[in-house]
Amino acid sequence: MQPSQCISRLLLLISLIAPLACAVDGNLTSLANLFIGTASGRNGGSGGNAFPGAAVPHGMAKVGIDVDTAPRQAGYIHDNSSITGISLMHDEGTGGNTNGGYGIFPLFPLANCAFSSCPVGLDARKTLRAANVDVASPGYFATQFVNGIKIETTSTRRAGLIRFTYPLEQVNHVVIDLTNDLQRSFEGGSISISPSDQMIKLGGTFLQSYGTDNYMAFACYNFKISASASTPFTSFGTFQSASTSTPANITVSVNSTSLSFPFTSSINRVQAGGLVSFNSSTILARFGISFINADQACANADAEVPTWDWGVVQTSSRNQWEDVLSRVQIDTQVEDATVTELLYSSLYRASLVPANATGENSYWDSPFPFYDALFCSWDTFRTVHPLLSLTSPREWSEIVNTYIDGWLHTGNKSVRFLPECRANTKAGYVQGGSDGMPILGDFAVKYAAHAESLGVPTDDLYQALRETAENTPPDWYRVGRQNTAWKTFGFIPTAWVDPSGSTGLPTREASRAYEYALGDFAVRQAGLALQKPALDIATYANRSMNFVNMWDASLTHDGFTGFAQRRFQNGTFAFSPPDTCSPVDPSPHSCARGTDNNVGFYESSSWEMSFFAPHSMSTLVELMGGPTTFVDRVNHYFDKGYFQAGNEPSFEIPWVYHYANRPDLSALRVRQIVYKNFNTGIGGIPGNDDSGAMATLLTFHLLGLYPVPSSKQLLIGSPFLSSFTLSNNVFNTKTHFIVRNFDKTSLMGTPPAGSRIFVKNLIINGKASESLCWINFDDVVGGGEIEIEVDSDASAAAAAGCGPTPNALPDSLETGGFAV
Repeated sequence: MQPSQCISRLLLLISLIAPLACAVDGNLTSLANLFIGTASGRNGGSGGNAFPGAAVPHGMAKVGIDVDTAPRQAGYIHDNSSITGISLMHDEGTGGNTNGGYGIFPLFPLANCAFSSCPVGLDARKTLRAANVDVASPGYFATQFVNGIKIETTSTRRAGLIRFTYPLEQVNHVVIDLTNDLQRSFEGGSISISPSDQMIKLGGTFLQSYGTDNYMAFACYNFKISASASTPFTSFGTFQSASTSTPANITVSVNSTSLSFPFTSSINRVQAGGLVSFNSSTILARFGISFINADQACANADAEVPTWDWGVVQTSSRNQWEDVLSRVQIDTQVEDATVTELLYSSLYRASLVPANATGENSYWDSPFPFYDALFCSWDTFRTVHPLLSLTSPREWSEIVNTYIDGWLHTGNKSVRFLPECRANTKAGYVQGGSDGMPILGDFAVKYAAHAESLGVPTDDLYQALRETAENTPPDWYRVGRQNTAWKTFGFIPTAWVDPSGSTGLPTREASRAYEYALGDFAVRQAGLALQKPALDIATYANRSMNFVNMWDASLTHDGFTGFAQRRFQNGTFAFSPPDTCSPVDPSPHSCARGTDNNVGFYESSSWEMSFFAPHSMSTLVELMGGPTTFVDRVNHYFDKGYFQAGNEPSFEIPWVYHYANRPDLSALRVRQIVYKNFNTGIGGIPGNDDSGAMATLLTFHLLGLYPVPSSKQLLIGSPFLSSFTLSNNVFNTKTHFIVRNFDKTSLMGTPPAGSRIFVKNLIINGKASESLCWINFDDVVGGGEIEIEVDSDASAAAAAGCGPTPNALPDSLETGGFAV
């Protein structure tokens, strides 16, 4: 059974609440529900901005339909919005511009119109879908309009096929839109039509979706009536607006073969493109895309879809996804069906981005891979990259090299910086710290011994970390950090002007300080792993503890004392109510990256950010009054509604009970968080998927693991599965996890009393672990068998904590932990 047939049989049921019933062993792609997270985000809805179109793992091409109403960050919304076209590239699960990113060079099928009067304009052509007809599976997407025209697509990395099936065998048409990307941000470009070989080339300049720069993209279309049969265009021509002041007033020019619009620094409102016709009920379009030029786009199509064979392309795409999904193997006939669907749907979304644009770097010559959509490191360093480190280190090493290569070509040879948030091939905004740093630190710690075979230059990796930690860029809103302040004061002062002339967005001071501290910890960890000088290691270890300088020990809120706060140059604190920017903020504030953010925190509250020091959590436990008070404070944080399930600073908090020696409470809290905030419906993500950040967070929760940044430690908890096997494609190992006494009755938000959920024993390849709270990366990827015994005795679990050994608690830097 084809995956598309599996989903089609279910008719999607709009809500998609029921688990997929037709999943079978050996066909993991049928378990991935691509419509999770596609609800509209309008009017405060739970839009996950997920992309359900055709793509291969880390594909540059992401082909899908575009709706006419925003927010539509991924182009698609699972509602009754009209469709304006099917386009070639999209973002996955991001915030940023609510109109979306990419959506370039859309096609649109038309029937029952005279060529010169066809409704080619955006508003004139838009059409509704029939009810419950969208079908998606890894590597395939289809839908049908109310007029009976069916659209299907499948793709490769930089190319693919789009098929239009019309109700009648007659002269049917296809619009090729040059100017209408998702943002309507066209700034110039051209289209050329070659009737002799049914080829159309396009190029355009558009605005990026998260930043102020523009980018150039190119496409190449060829048309046939089938893979084996070609026929000339019945008619061909171009169309364009009569003027930019009346862009909907459009003229079709029959037999015209080209249009060109010079670059303008402002958006050109013209609508323009091509129109072709065939005397056939089926039209097959092959496309290629490129960031280099249109000829390269054509070459990509020739190389990746040489025979136009739909079955070959779709099967190859599905097989690539099968390989990715199979790196986490479970018995689908035994495990809970909803957990199974959530797991494989999350693993799917986790590998959509970053996008592998190798061969498409238009900015510099380099032997390194080129990945785009690092969108943003702030979103992805916590969970996306740690998951790749477990199951996909070959792909991950290429992404790590992209960061190193970006550093090599940012600034000049003496002052360079790691890229932070590249969107549409251009630098975006720095959200917090330079959060590529924990990613490189993570790689150094885990794969230093294998870096050479993976092609990762560790000297460059370390130098990139040091320079990013030491130098201050001219504009630290686009790249790097405000290091002048960080090194001068040991914190980020409020209302301070850098005498060096360096500028940036002078907000989010407390949040940035906490992330700078973690970045310095990453340098320390890389220094240890790569055997760098002891002075370096000590310097960055000490600097990584500077988060304590943002701690106002005198501030009391809700009966708890000590919170992260902004701080002035003279050392005094600037008060922000700790519940400001929480979901229950009594006086709503702006906590985004704009100039109106005057609270010191980014997409988080003081209540939340005060828990963020994953490299030295013991410090926070003591600052908050010791383990008992710490536990009370975490409980209060959840009970009062300060938890923001849909934002990254909250990710670790359900697990932080571990650091107070209460992993039993983490097990209960993770169950609550998962079942309250995630489900298999179109609104099944609590906010943006954020380039797979939510997907990988849920994956870790379900596996009973949570990664500690730039370290080999993973917190271990109570899995939602009775067993699973992790495969690693560098070590070629399979590590089998077995949950002894697994209890399905625990799979709910509030497990009933007496259900077996608490970790009692942890056995690693026949040897008892020194901790019930953490496990070493080397054991997780090292092969063999890991047994997690769970028990129902809550009192015994509370008493046992992490275990009796000296190293039972997870590491903290202040207490001597994290020796690589």
